[in-house]
Amino acid sequence: MSEYQYYEFRAIDRPLTKDEMGKLRACSSRATITSTSFVNEYNYGDLKADPVKWVDKYFDAYLYVANWGTRILEFRLPVSQLDPELASEYSEDYSAHSRVVKDKIIVSFTSEEVDDDTWEEAEELLSSMISIRHELANGDHRALYLGWLSGIQYWEVPDEDGVEPPVPPGLGDLSESLENLVDFLDIDQHIISVAAQNSPPKRESSIDRNDVQAWVAKLASQEKDKLLSGFLVDSDVAPLNALRQKFLKENSEKTEAVSPPRRTVAELLRAAEERRKEYARAKAQRKTKEEALRKEAEAAAREKHLDNLVANESQAWARVENLISSKVPKSYDEAVRILVDLRDLDLREKRGEFSTAIETIRRTHERKPAFLTRLVKAGL
Repeated sequence: MSEYQYYEFRAIDRPLTKDEMGKLRACSSRATITSTSFVNEYNYGDLKADPVKWVDKYFDAYLYVANWGTRILEFRLPVSQLDPELASEYSEDYSAHSRVVKDKIIVSFTSEEVDDDTWEEAEELLSSMISIRHELANGDHRALYLGWLSGIQYWEVPDEDGVEPPVPPGLGDLSESLENLVDFLDIDQHIISVAAQNSPPKRESSIDRNDVQAWVAKLASQEKDKLLSGFLVDSDVAPLNALRQKFLKENSEKTEAVSPPRRTVAELLRAAEERRKEYARAKAQRKTKEEALRKEAEAAAREKHLDNLVANESQAWARVENLISSKVPKSYDEAVRILVDLRDLDLREKRGEFSTAIETIRRTHERKPAFLTRLVKAGL
């Protein structure tokens, strides 16, 4: 397989300017560049720029895929929509981490362990996961926890005394975009199932208009004037989204349930291994049961076939003779299949007549080695 690298960048909160698009074009003459994206793939080449700097400066989402296994996914959000201190709780040195640049936080997911057998082209990957950014901006931190899980499952010498970060709600019922992230990072389903045991169901965020009006009334007039002016002049919705998140956070804190005790990495890994073994045992038991049912069905079908043969036994013997006399290999095969049926019927009925009949056939057709060879292979 030739070398393959895929780069895709998306601008979401604001479009790129003509000047910015020109700077991007200077780095690549072949890339597809629009006011909201940069896309290019390379064979025996590479991007003549630093992706980290591009995300810091221009883009809100970034995807990198290489055919040797490296995968990188990044999202950039205003710090007002994702608390950097909270995000840092889910950081693992390489697989999941975050950085802050001015008033933005960039969340990064990396995997080097994707199985080559599951290789797929990258064109649709970012689109399949882009809504994760919206989920993060709306207080859904499941992607952060999944990123942390992807790190501990590959630790060669894990910090087993380390403690898991807060387990977000809804880990047992992932959105389609998060399922795609699980595949992207190649996270073991067993460790997700174990982690989800401490994850309460995800509650849909509901906003009551009366509650909002009461809450907004308490905001300082200067803050409201600044928000409205920014929206009317710059069409900047980010501060409004941040305000919405502030409202949801303050209201959710009133009814927030007590968090379960956090588990150590060692506890999670041991529980995942036990679940993996239990899954393998259950799978083996299902396979054994299915095999027994299959054999039972085959035996019943065989008995029914032999029952039908009883009424047509004489015709079966006559057909065997006709097939053998034809001297055609395919006819020999069919004759042997019928003889096997006749032998089994003889054994079932305990007659003891088949051995004499087959010996007579063998003597009668002793000059037909191809037929006799088939008899031997069939145990006749």
